[in-house]
Amino acid sequence: MIFFLFRRLMLGFVILFLVSLVIFGVTELLPGDTATFMLGQRATPDLVTALRKQMGLDRPASVRYIEWITNILQGDWGESLLLKTAIWPLLQQRFENTLVLTFLTILLGTPLGIGLGLLAGLNQGRWLDQTIIVFTTFIISIPSFIIAIFMVILFSAYLQWLPASSMIASDASLGDRVSRLILPILTLLSGMLAHLTRHTRSSLLTVLQADYLRTARGKGLAEGLVIFHHALPNALLPTITVVALNIGWLIGGAVLVETVFAYPGLGQLMVQALSSRDIPLLQAISLLTAASFTLANLAADLLYIVLNPRIRYS
Repeated sequence: MIFFLFRRLMLGFVILFLVSLVIFGVTELLPGDTATFMLGQRATPDLVTALRKQMGLDRPASVRYIEWITNILQGDWGESLLLKTAIWPLLQQRFENTLVLTFLTILLGTPLGIGLGLLAGLNQGRWLDQTIIVFTTFIISIPSFIIAIFMVILFSAYLQWLPASSMIASDASLGDRVSRLILPILTLLSGMLAHLTRHTRSSLLTVLQADYLRTARGKGLAEGLVIFHHALPNALLPTITVVALNIGWLIGGAVLVETVFAYPGLGQLMVQALSSRDIPLLQAISLLTAASFTLANLAADLLYIVLNPRIRYS
């Protein structure tokens, strides 16, 4: 186990190093010039040249990459060009907001998705299974931003039950904070729930055909014991991967949902950094998102061992 953890951590560092190269390379290829963008209408050749020199953009890309990654390893994430503030405190605040959204979505979506998947799998071919399949297929086929807009129209404009914006004031009450989180959580939950339900159902149906379950039934074990003690732990192994991937997606990929609801999370900050060509901030957000994906997949591998002790990593 210790060797496995060490090997995975080393592999994670290698992946993050490669990702950092890609991130830096992609931001270098973005159209336009950062100095020209920052100067706006005041941009003249002399001012652009002076600002590029001040920002260090006149140096070779390899030199700037080494300096950037070295500073990050030392805990210095740089300064936002747009907000003129240190990047790490800004990332920390927004990351905490996104983690709240992610945690609540995972907390609600995981048991619901697994439960619906089990109901569908154990009632294969019946009306309940068909209803769940139709519902999840319908949800998967709709883009998340369409669901978000529908939520705003229904619950905010028509029913007037919930606020349309998730922008939370620092002095907001607990009730106001909760009410502003409901719509983005429901939007994210719909997509996650559909994927998790279908994966759980598919995995359960595969496991139910296994020979060792027929042997367990032949020995006279109760059907509930066969399902929950033997079938379910093995059926949940692929589901863990889906949950881990959803954690990474919710942290870094829910950009449109956070933008629609004006939620002050990491995704909305990424849109702001991209639209304002704030390269240091964009690079930092991308690297933090990649690290979240890596840690989520490591957690999934550890849960494999917990659910199935027969799995051994060497």
